[in-house]
Amino acid sequence: MINNIQNFGNIIVDLYGDYKIENKNPIHKLTNHTSYVNCLCILNDGRLVSGSSDNSIIIYNKKTYQPDIIIQEHKGSVYCITQLSSGILASCSNDNTIKLFNIKENKYEILQTLNYHTSYVYKIIELKNKNLVSCSDNSSIIFYIKDNNEYKKDYQIQTDGGCYSIIQTKDNELCYSESISKICFYDLFERKIISSIKDISKSNGELERFVMIKKDLLLILGYHQISIINTNQHNLVRKIEVPGSFWIRGVCMLNKNMLLTGDASYTLRQWKIEGDNLILVSKKEKAHDSSINFLLNMGNGFIASGSGDYTIKIW
Repeated sequence: MINNIQNFGNIIVDLYGDYKIENKNPIHKLTNHTSYVNCLCILNDGRLVSGSSDNSIIIYNKKTYQPDIIIQEHKGSVYCITQLSSGILASCSNDNTIKLFNIKENKYEILQTLNYHTSYVYKIIELKNKNLVSCSDNSSIIFYIKDNNEYKKDYQIQTDGGCYSIIQTKDNELCYSESISKICFYDLFERKIISSIKDISKSNGELERFVMIKKDLLLILGYHQISIINTNQHNLVRKIEVPGSFWIRGVCMLNKNMLLTGDASYTLRQWKIEGDNLILVSKKEKAHDSSINFLLNMGNGFIASGSGDYTIKIW
């Protein structure tokens, strides 16, 4: 997790304490991709990484934001990228594969390709026990264990419809979405579904983004709305209507009391967390020229947004 609180001598500064998105203009606009920017992450060395529907992954120089590395190993759109605790960069794609890369300075090597899914792979995460989990459009979630420095399939569960997102909510619990507008809570120890909640989204479609906003509160983005789930009681706390937003796909925490969302109306919205509710405090219309697909807290006082207009902006 990115630490947004920094200690300068004896002065503790919240880098996003007075952040107001309506007052921000992009300080950088990156135009290296030739199709939708779907995902972003930050490497341990501070470099920005992006994945796109042009099938490429780009790692940018910290100072110039010019590409240090361009990885063109996938044969389809890159939907998710994440750096594992070991330093390995993991990516997944609609070419049905997961690829693991070793990144060293301005070079990379492919360590492994996982091809257990038979359709688009939307998300891959590392669990607290260092095992991996991925979810797919083919109604499956696959769990991987590491054996002799390689990841191998451990077991698989089937979902009712395509699975677009997964998140570990507790040591023993995984939450995942289904395209029939339902989320399920799965016990990782007993390997069974504990409970489920139906009709999360107004549209019987994808639930793409999850984020924990508090220890027991999970935020889920959907069509024209944001849902808040209590992960202790496994119940829907509230649905927040966001008129004119269409699909809300981008989200990142600014600090423990503030978050940012981006949507298909090209708008960035800043929310204050009050108890188990969100209060809109600031917004930036026409932040991009197309849907805002991903938001990333860069941990240095800046936010990165990736869009369907093929660009990345640093705010």
